[in-house]
Amino acid sequence: MSAFLPAMADDLSVTPSMASQSVTAFALAYALLAPIVTSLTAIMPRRKLLVLALIFLGLANIGTALAPTLGILIVIRIAAAAAAAAYTPSAGAVAAAIVHPHLRARALAVIIGGLATATALGVPLGRIASTALNWRASLALVGIVSFIAALGVFAAMPKLPGSVPVTLRRRLAVLARPGVMIVLPLTVIGMAACYLPYAFTVQVLDSLLIPSTSIMLMLLCYGIGAVVGSCASGWATDRLGPNAVLITVYSLMAGTLGGLARLSDVPSASMYTGVAVLMACWGASSWSQTPAQQHRLIASAPQDAALAVAFNSSGIYLGISIGTAIGSHAIGIGTSTVLWYGCALALAALFYMLVTTALRSTTSGSAEDTHKPMQP
Repeated sequence: MSAFLPAMADDLSVTPSMASQSVTAFALAYALLAPIVTSLTAIMPRRKLLVLALIFLGLANIGTALAPTLGILIVIRIAAAAAAAAYTPSAGAVAAAIVHPHLRARALAVIIGGLATATALGVPLGRIASTALNWRASLALVGIVSFIAALGVFAAMPKLPGSVPVTLRRRLAVLARPGVMIVLPLTVIGMAACYLPYAFTVQVLDSLLIPSTSIMLMLLCYGIGAVVGSCASGWATDRLGPNAVLITVYSLMAGTLGGLARLSDVPSASMYTGVAVLMACWGASSWSQTPAQQHRLIASAPQDAALAVAFNSSGIYLGISIGTAIGSHAIGIGTSTVLWYGCALALAALFYMLVTTALRSTTSGSAEDTHKPMQP
């Protein structure tokens, strides 16, 4: 949706900050609904669930394209979040179930990599679509793609039964684990930091005097950085441990957003290459968090690893909603303010990670803080 916000705001006669509420609503709804929807749909056959979720998501995207007002659009985006919350966790479980045990990690990596790639490249592709068509036609096209995907799942996926339902109370009990409660807030802070300016990427690039014809290229730099960062983070976490990776990630994120903010304060048409590099670093640092954080959560709750990772997904979307909400306020002050706020949150994430890791290492010898690299 981020790529469509300027055009959407103009069409609906609202400000960009008001239009960004659609992103906040989707992310917050996903974060809150994911545990509930997963529990309610646990017994449903997997193929049926995935097909219905994709159909519902397609209808929601077409409904978004037809929305006459921002209020109606936000309600429809909440419905879309419910469909996404039903689909995404189940897709990972299905991927692990339909392959041989020794290929499960690879299958899950494909799912996670696909999500990272789709999210990272969504803005540049959305920019292309909205330029060639318009934001309404582009979202309708996304809805049609969802229907095609539903047909593909129905045709290619074998029938799989549902699972034994895990009660919501049982899911929430995972949050009572001290290690999980210490690690999980970092996901929220880190995602809020990188997504605070993300919804306003086009405005950020405009403030940096990037020509409109080159904005798509800059967005592509972000996407390439995101894909590379996501892949490299998994490799680095296995070899260096998650703590070293996260220290590097949040330092890079703070430096990148601070650098973009500084350039936004004194823009110049001659800094094209520097902006491209910073956009790639922004994408890389944003998408390098998740593998390391999942590693820490699994170490904190090894018996409930799947539930801990599921809550990490909710934490990701909660962070996105918080960051976008803060960004919608900051953009009214100025574009550089959005970037400076993101930089400050990245530093807060780094500080939180260092302090909590140091405290745990001196007070408990728990598994989470032993974070040693996995042996190759």
